[in-house]
Amino acid sequence: MSDPGRPASVAGVLSNDREQDRRIRLALAADLFERGALDLTDAAQLAGMDRAAFHSAVADRHRSSSTTGAGPFLSVVIPVYNEVRTLIPLLEAVRAVPIHKEILVVDDGSTDGTRDLLREQVAGLMPEVRVFYQPENRGKGAALRRGFAEAAGEVVLVQDADLEYDPREYPHLLRPILDGRADVVYGSRFQGGPHRVLYYWHAVGNGLLTALSNMTTDLNLTDMETCYKVFRREVIQGLPLRQDRFGFEPEVTAKVARRGWRVYEIPISYAGRSYAEGKKISWKDGLQAIWCILRYARCD
Repeated sequence: MSDPGRPASVAGVLSNDREQDRRIRLALAADLFERGALDLTDAAQLAGMDRAAFHSAVADRHRSSSTTGAGPFLSVVIPVYNEVRTLIPLLEAVRAVPIHKEILVVDDGSTDGTRDLLREQVAGLMPEVRVFYQPENRGKGAALRRGFAEAAGEVVLVQDADLEYDPREYPHLLRPILDGRADVVYGSRFQGGPHRVLYYWHAVGNGLLTALSNMTTDLNLTDMETCYKVFRREVIQGLPLRQDRFGFEPEVTAKVARRGWRVYEIPISYAGRSYAEGKKISWKDGLQAIWCILRYARCD
C-alpha cells in the first residue's frame, strides 16, 4: 500500500528505481551464472531471489531472448586516438571480463595505424566489438558522445585504450549500482589502490581540479578526472554533453551533480604511463578544465 502522505509522483519514481535495480541485478547474476562464474546459490543471492525463483527468471530470459534478442548488460565505450601499441591487448583484457557486454570502440581520427588495425583485426572479427570512425580528430569528449549514443547496455562504462586502467575491476565498479546504492560510480586513483609512482605535479593538479569541482558541485570526490566513470544508461544518455576534449570530465561531473544522481567512489589501481609511452594530456587541458568547472557551475 502506498504512503498517503507521499506524493504519487515521488512514489512512482521510487517504484521505478526499485524495478530498475532489480532488473540490473538479475541481468548480471544471470550472465555470471550462465558463464560459470557463479553457482546457482551465489547467483540467486546476488539477484536477491531464492534459488527456484532465480532459476525460473533465467529460463524466462532465455525464452524472451529467443524471440526478441536480449541486449547486453554492460556497454564499454572506448575512445581511441593513436593507440596502435596498446589497443589489441586492451581489447583482449576487456573481452576476458566475464560479463555480458558490448564494446564500442570510437576511433578519433588516428594517424599512427590504429585505424588500419581496427579494420584489419577488429571490425567484424571480434563478436562483442562494434567500431565507429570519426571523420577527423575531435577529442575524447566527442568520441565519448558518439559511443554513448550507440550504447544499448543497462550500464555504460568509460574505458581508456592505454592500459592505465584494469578491466578486471569492472565487477568492483559495478557493485554500488547493482546494490541499488548508486546511479553513477567513479573509480578513484587516490583512495589507496596500488598505482605506479609517476608525476608529482600531475597528482597536485588533479587534486586542485577535484577540489575546485567539489566547491562548485558540493560533492566530495577525490578524483574528478578519473577515466573510470560508470553510469546507468538513462543517466548518461539524458545529459546534454558538449565538450569535445578532456573538458568532458568536469562537465559530466557538474551535470550529474546538478540533477541529483547518486554518486559513489570506489578505489582502483592505476598503471600510469609517461609521455614517452604515449600520455597525451597537457597543462593546456588543465586550464580548459578550470574553465569548464566554472562554466558548468552556472549553466548546462
